[in-house]
Amino acid sequence: MDVNKKYTPQSWPDHPETATLEGKNKFVGFWLLIAAESITFASLFATYLALKDKGPSGMDMFAKDLYELPLVFAMTMILLTSSLTSVYAMYHMKNHNFKAMQAWLGITVLLGASFLGLEIYEFNHYVHLGFGYTHSAFSSAFFTLVGVHGAHVLFGLGWFVSLMIRNSKRGLNMYNAPKFYLAALYWHFIDVVWVFIFTVVYLMGVMG
Repeated sequence: MDVNKKYTPQSWPDHPETATLEGKNKFVGFWLLIAAESITFASLFATYLALKDKGPSGMDMFAKDLYELPLVFAMTMILLTSSLTSVYAMYHMKNHNFKAMQAWLGITVLLGASFLGLEIYEFNHYVHLGFGYTHSAFSSAFFTLVGVHGAHVLFGLGWFVSLMIRNSKRGLNMYNAPKFYLAALYWHFIDVVWVFIFTVVYLMGVMG
């Protein structure tokens, strides 16, 4: 199949992300990446759970009073909404509506950037309260786990933006359709990891 062929919504395949052998190969590489990422986050979660009680005397009570649950809940809603907007973007990609796809990806990027901005504010707030990376084993585990996730959010944003800019004049074709689709799948993975962080780190931390 000619990846540079000009398509119309009528001639566009139902599953452009896997319509070529190259697209299918990209999926194999992507799932290997997700497997490796899952192992990384599983290790970070295990480390956090092992060290969450390894702090100075009174750390448990400090942790309960530390977390800004309303802020974190707002961050969670923003990130989950960004996952929904990426779904809308992929819907328009499958319907060969490049402009609509770009618009929804733009909204996804704005939401993701908002989440990242709030996370930076959260970290800065904790540091000003005296809860820094070197405060204790617990704080090191917390900042490492949440910070690594934040780095993945930044990477996902960069992935979206680079695809949007590079293909702004090319439109959709069989070559870039799998790239957009896999970037959206990666974004969903980031969202799923955050749901676990919200539950294990923040909710369990507040409830003790």
